[in-house]
Amino acid sequence: MRAAVIRRYGAPDVFAVQDLPDPQPKPGEVLIRVKTIGVNFADILQRIGAYPSAPKPPFVPGLEVAGVVEKVADGGRAGEGDALRPGDAVAALTRFGAYAEWVTVPAGMAFRLPAGMPFDDAAAIPVNYLTAYHSLFTMGNMLPGDRLLIHAAAGGVGIAAVQLAKARGLKIFGVAGPTKQETLRKLGVDHAIDYDRDDFVDVVRKYAPDGVEMAMDPIGGKSFAKSFECLGSTGRLVIYGFSTIASGNRKRSLFGGAKALLETPRFHPLRLMGKNVSVIGVNLSGLQARPQLMRAQMAEIFQMYSAGKIKPIIGKKFPLLEAAMAHQFIHDRKNIGKVVLWVK
Repeated sequence: MRAAVIRRYGAPDVFAVQDLPDPQPKPGEVLIRVKTIGVNFADILQRIGAYPSAPKPPFVPGLEVAGVVEKVADGGRAGEGDALRPGDAVAALTRFGAYAEWVTVPAGMAFRLPAGMPFDDAAAIPVNYLTAYHSLFTMGNMLPGDRLLIHAAAGGVGIAAVQLAKARGLKIFGVAGPTKQETLRKLGVDHAIDYDRDDFVDVVRKYAPDGVEMAMDPIGGKSFAKSFECLGSTGRLVIYGFSTIASGNRKRSLFGGAKALLETPRFHPLRLMGKNVSVIGVNLSGLQARPQLMRAQMAEIFQMYSAGKIKPIIGKKFPLLEAAMAHQFIHDRKNIGKVVLWVK
């Protein structure tokens, strides 16, 4: 099979397309013929050497695919009463290895698609929508009328969070760059914030003087401290990334990451108790030890998709052979919504 391989840590040009042996499913796994691949910010961190659990180069990156089940090994059941069969269209979470023509995954991490869902949408859902859903409703227990601040609101997780929040009746403050403000308004963001022009803390204080119930922040460094300032009583700061460390150059990324770490606030337990607030960390990879929880969340997400309440926005598609161009597109901040790779 062909796969996009990271030969060494660095800029997008470290990718090389190589022929690798076809994977074979182990007991409890399924083999998937890949149609589309979701590109995530975590993939960029894998490429620059800043993703903690990633293999060392050379390796195939990527965390999610959509495709067709080719083979089900012994014990390959997605869940009780839900055996997968060859020919099933699925979305799946991988432990790396997604940038390839074939993948194997535990059966519990493959989710049969609703009727009529295209593979582009399917590849754009698992990482982004599970991260947003888990943050908002499992860990955050957000309720109708609650106020939500979303950073990178025009990105993959950001758009997922906006759509899920709108479906549940939340009030949304969305932060994005100047070229993405119209997108935020079309999505129904109540207060679109241009980070080049506005201080998001000032905007939140103007329209929510008593603070918001949740801030979702994948930026890191000083941004965590400012998001924390926006919380009201019972507020939750959700941390699900540290994008400030990523640049096209690993040396610069490591320097930027060290600087951002020094700027990251310390949240003392007594201060949290005194303010009646919480700080929540979300890491989707760590949730794969809770497959039943993830399956229940994905079932709800698929129901909302089928009901027309949510739909991924596909910003741009690249062939698998152009994985480097897809990464550069994200580095250049050109993407609105999800970037996907497609396999011939």
